Amino acid sequence: MYAVKQPATAALKSTAAVDRRVNGSGNYVRVGNARVPSSGTRVYRHGPVRAVISGGDKTSVEAATPLQSKGVNGLSSSSSSSVGGEIQVKAVVTIRKKMKEKIIEKIEDQWEFFVNGIGQGIRIQLISEQVDPVTNAGKSVQSAVRGWLPKPVPWEYANIVEYAADFKVPSDFGCPGAIMISNLQGKEFYLLEIVIHGFDGGPIFFPANTWIHARKDNPESRIIFKNQACLPAQTPPGLKDLRHEDLLSIRGNGKGTRKEHDRIYDYEIYNELGNPDKSEDLARPVLGGEERPYPRRCRTGRPPTKTDSLTESRIEKPHPVYVPRDETFEEIKQNAFSTGRLKALLHNLIPSLAVTLSSTDNPFECFSDIDDLYVDGVLMKWKEEEKKEGKKLFLGSMVKEVFSAGERWLKYEIPAVIKMDRFSWLRDNEFARQTLAGVNPVNIEILKEFPILSKLDPAVYGPPKSAITKELLEQEINGMSVDKAIEEKRLFILDHHDTYMPFIERMNALPGRKAYASRTVFFYTPTGIVRPIAIELSLPPTASSPQYKRVYTHGHHATTHWIWKLAKAHVCSNDAGIHQLVNHWLRTHACVEPYIIATHRQLSSMHPIFKLLHPHMRYTLEINALARQSLINGGGIIEASYNPGKYAMEISSAAYKEMWRFDMEALPADLLRR
Repeated sequence: MYAVKQPATAALKSTAAVDRRVNGSGNYVRVGNARVPSSGTRVYRHGPVRAVISGGDKTSVEAATPLQSKGVNGLSSSSSSSVGGEIQVKAVVTIRKKMKEKIIEKIEDQWEFFVNGIGQGIRIQLISEQVDPVTNAGKSVQSAVRGWLPKPVPWEYANIVEYAADFKVPSDFGCPGAIMISNLQGKEFYLLEIVIHGFDGGPIFFPANTWIHARKDNPESRIIFKNQACLPAQTPPGLKDLRHEDLLSIRGNGKGTRKEHDRIYDYEIYNELGNPDKSEDLARPVLGGEERPYPRRCRTGRPPTKTDSLTESRIEKPHPVYVPRDETFEEIKQNAFSTGRLKALLHNLIPSLAVTLSSTDNPFECFSDIDDLYVDGVLMKWKEEEKKEGKKLFLGSMVKEVFSAGERWLKYEIPAVIKMDRFSWLRDNEFARQTLAGVNPVNIEILKEFPILSKLDPAVYGPPKSAITKELLEQEINGMSVDKAIEEKRLFILDHHDTYMPFIERMNALPGRKAYASRTVFFYTPTGIVRPIAIELSLPPTASSPQYKRVYTHGHHATTHWIWKLAKAHVCSNDAGIHQLVNHWLRTHACVEPYIIATHRQLSSMHPIFKLLHPHMRYTLEINALARQSLINGGGIIEASYNPGKYAMEISSAAYKEMWRFDMEALPADLLRR
């Protein structure tokens, strides 16, 4: 643990007698002839504010005892910097208040005015870029924020308030490079920025955009660096220790259950997707080991389940899954996300809604049943338990309207492409267009060699050669040879065979599921149109059927015509699963999370690369935590809506093991590979 603590004895007033040393056993300070071990603690000699700069689960707090005599406005300054006159500076603190009901807001504002009016709300400490030769740390002065009187602001910024603190700073103080802020109130607040006025060169900005925890939750103070990017070697001498200690506080100690106010970024495997305590059918394997590799997630530290010691216990809605405090949604974002999540539930999850919530229990029996969702809609009949669960998931006026009625018609919005052509989704050109430019355009690739071969073990999955032959393809490409088509780069393939084949047998054992491993070949015609020409659907070999591989083409009579459309439906089902489980969740969300954690653990907020990455990392950990809670978890929305069912995340893990490479994810490498 690294700390900034105030000495507890008057003997330390003689700063000339203080000699900080380091021996083989760690840090200690010498007071007179006595050695006082610091146990890895950094001791600063400036002012009564003390802070443990650590994010560990256990902290030790010592009583603060003033080291120097106080000046006006509650100022105390380092005795080594007390010569050469003083300058008057002011810190303007900008805070964004939470959105609350007006009565509650007025009561809280009055209380804040009182505690801050007497200097007991917030204390801030300026840390200089220069080193105090006595303490070997940055020079420091501190003051309390007094008289929190919000300045008038336009009504649209009514939740933004500004407060001030005055300092008298020694003239040889140098330029402040960091601020340590202590929240003495009983609740957290959101700090936007602090601006220091009075130094040469104009105002000095300290952007924060962070939650400042209350002392009752954590006695540690927060470090805010000024708006200046610098590499570690360029760090001003007075800030080097603070830069290091701030990183240590974010890393934590890897122990204990994380609390809501924590800012700890640490790693954990995916061991929380299942819920064996609730049902044996909801048990899920751990992802992240040698057998099932997976990216790391943010550690929450919850205890294991009673049924399985390898599975972490779950937290269900409406209780939040831990993410570092600054990663949580802001109120406006939370409202927008909840509304979007409700729309996703009511308008996109067709299978679960139509079967579970409609007035009948019949599944889709033909294409016209799906068409009816847009024409007639679905009659919803909410049971009492479903109302309760829905209200837990979504709180808001939109939800109250939905759950207030015993039954209600739910009508789906017609997609734009269907508005233009009602039967476009049945056509080959739309199938090809969506493969190339739809929601999942990242799996189609050029066909480089023939015959098409599987990379799976032939001893388990049969001969690797595809059933798609040259003769069949040449019939569909107007007599052009396959070799010439490959040479001219006119043949493309959407290959989901190897991804699905190891799971097909288990998937088809699930109730109401029927799936095949699929390959689809496309031809780029001389007229500039891409069209599908052959689909292969395969099942793994069994004792009664050594190998099942069938190839389908468009055909020229009614039976083959509709069988071809059913084959395309199987391809679309597979492609939707790969899109959501691999290309969207895995490659976009899960694979990014360990990089976000590493960025916070290894790069200071002063680092130029951190400043570059931070806007792009915002909210990702929160979205991923919500996904683990209700989307990709056992029995969650993904398992209910996509063909892999309970094996969805295992397919995602297999894809990560076989295909994910950091150097092949970005453009142009991905396009060149495909």
